[in-house]
Amino acid sequence: MLSWSLIFLIVALIAAALGFGGIAGTAAGIAKILFFIFLVLFLVSLLFGHRTPPV
Repeated sequence: MLSWSLIFLIVALIAAALGFGGIAGTAAGIAKILFFIFLVLFLVSLLFGHRTPPV
């Protein structure tokens, strides 16, 4: 999930550098949404992750 967020961020930066404002804004919005989804899932996995019982 984090890798997709970084890919969309790179696409947004390239599109912005080339002057495609609409595509850059959309890609940046998607990157932001994917990053926050990743962050929420990461925190949930930290809180409720599988813990091995002590031996």
